[in-house]
Amino acid sequence: MTRTARLIGAPTDYGANRRGVDMGPSAIRYAGLAAQLAKAGIDVEDAGDLNVPLADERAQDDSVELGDGQARFIDEVEEVSTLLADEVASALRDGSTPVALGGDHSIAIGSVRGSARDADIGVVWFDAHGDFNTPSTSPSGNVHGMPLAAALGIGDFEGVEWANARGLNPENVVLVGLRDLDETEKRVIRESDVTAYTMSDIDERGITPVVEDALAVAGEDTDGVHVSLDLDWLDPKEAPGVGTPVRGGVSYREAHAALEMVATSGVLRSLELVEVNPILDQHNETAELATELAASALGKRIL
Repeated sequence: MTRTARLIGAPTDYGANRRGVDMGPSAIRYAGLAAQLAKAGIDVEDAGDLNVPLADERAQDDSVELGDGQARFIDEVEEVSTLLADEVASALRDGSTPVALGGDHSIAIGSVRGSARDADIGVVWFDAHGDFNTPSTSPSGNVHGMPLAAALGIGDFEGVEWANARGLNPENVVLVGLRDLDETEKRVIRESDVTAYTMSDIDERGITPVVEDALAVAGEDTDGVHVSLDLDWLDPKEAPGVGTPVRGGVSYREAHAALEMVATSGVLRSLELVEVNPILDQHNETAELATELAASALGKRIL
């Protein structure tokens, strides 16, 4: 049976600390995402972009309290998250695989919640960062460092209806490729029930066994797995167009191997590509890489 992917653009940079990532959906489409997916035998539906306020319309000093800490542009993040959750849930009801195009990583609050609306899901989080901060622990108040904590209802996010993903158990959450964590994040991750693999684990064991274990943990007793791919997971030499690059990331082939394993596992329920910043990119190569990796996740093979 042919898989159908529904593309949903979330052109927002409210959660980030650098401008430009709101142009990520356009850059990814321009890089040929639909064509890449078609080559993989995937039918493509493009739902367009969410109707979110333009970045230039926002107040530059907008900062809102949530709990005991600061979460910048949290009202706007809530609006985008709510819209995206509805679109993701709608795609799944229609039998399509939602592919959310960011935008900064705060959009994951909506995509995870939408994927978990009528199901028990797991999450595999390919990222250099833990995204486990809360308004009380974040050094910056930027919500793109908080989406996983928000989805799991940690700290200030406990009981926040628009953010919490009810069908998500922390025991089915796996972070892969961590290499840049705040001190409080380290402690919270250690004390939680999530599974975390750092780049050191990948160095020692190799990408294949790490991702194999990650998919097994995320998929155990669930209805499917949401895959969140932050392009800063890759080494900046491979993906220069990201807002928070960290040296020492995965290689081009490691990334493809990981996403190919996602496809062969048969557990993929929903996917997102985030943090592509064309302003910082070189010849749109990070957006092009995002299209290739999405195709690998959805079934494209070399032979």
